[in-house]
Amino acid sequence: MVEATHPAHDTWVFPEVGEALFEALRQARPARIVLQVPAGLIRNATDLVDRIRTAVGAPVVLGARACFGACDFPSHDEAPRADVAVVLGHAPIPNVPLPRPTYFVEMRETGGDPSRLADLVVDGRLPSRLGLVASVQHLDLIPPLSAELGRRGFDVRVGRGDRRLAYAGQALGCNYTGAEAVESVVDGFLFLGTGMFHPIGLAFAVDRPVWSLDPLQGTLEAPIDRGALIRRRQLTVALARDARRWGILVSSFGGQNRSPTALALQERARARGREAEILIFDRLDPRDLEGRALDAYVNTACPRIALDDSGNYSKPVLTPPEFLMALGELPLEPYRFDTYH
Repeated sequence: MVEATHPAHDTWVFPEVGEALFEALRQARPARIVLQVPAGLIRNATDLVDRIRTAVGAPVVLGARACFGACDFPSHDEAPRADVAVVLGHAPIPNVPLPRPTYFVEMRETGGDPSRLADLVVDGRLPSRLGLVASVQHLDLIPPLSAELGRRGFDVRVGRGDRRLAYAGQALGCNYTGAEAVESVVDGFLFLGTGMFHPIGLAFAVDRPVWSLDPLQGTLEAPIDRGALIRRRQLTVALARDARRWGILVSSFGGQNRSPTALALQERARARGREAEILIFDRLDPRDLEGRALDAYVNTACPRIALDDSGNYSKPVLTPPEFLMALGELPLEPYRFDTYH
């Protein structure tokens, strides 16, 4: 297993749902457990509730709302009587305090033949100086795949990110500093995992080609068109340059709340002769912004709201760096990803 940074106080990490987790929970003697499950695992959520309840002998409640990451943990208001949380499919974010003792079950995946996957990379003619990045489920594949690629003449780099990342090589939707740490010494990046969420975020964050390798399906996707991503965002910035009245969006979630950033952006807007008001929400819905006398928004919550969901909003929604571009305080190039630190 890839080595982690030291977990936060009252945080425990397990690779899978099993006896080690159950024994740790039994030792904790919880009065009530809240289980949080991401969208991809909800089909089996009720079975997991039964397994934990039976094994531990404590009541278990299931968080019903969608979960987007380790920054989006169950609050006291959502589960006021639960004194322990079990979070599936995510790694802890070391610098984010949690409201209760939390047991992270990372659902590590051991599938994927490193030799066969390395052959796919060779056949795909990827650059020999290559950075590896993975979702938490596939981090254990990094060492054996690195070794196989090394035997095929690749110079593989795996970067250690900042204090928000628990593991070297790890990807978070809001933080790719592990990749940024080795960007200057590689000519491309290979993401290990499923779906396009992380490869797209990685393409925004680094000015290098990004390929995506699905270890389970054994498929290698063509590199993402970073230029097209950046041009769309630059167009959104251009549309917002004449906005006079801004809404600054702030999340109340503990892992996403950037109130100091919002206040600083409000000061920058007013210094430039713009009106700017702060709007606080827990889970943002495009309907919440309808009918407001505002011209554009800057989002200080998850940066992927602006980057991935902008088509759902009738007014421009920018990230903080894009907002400074719209004010003329930053140039359009180079593009700056809104990294959470």
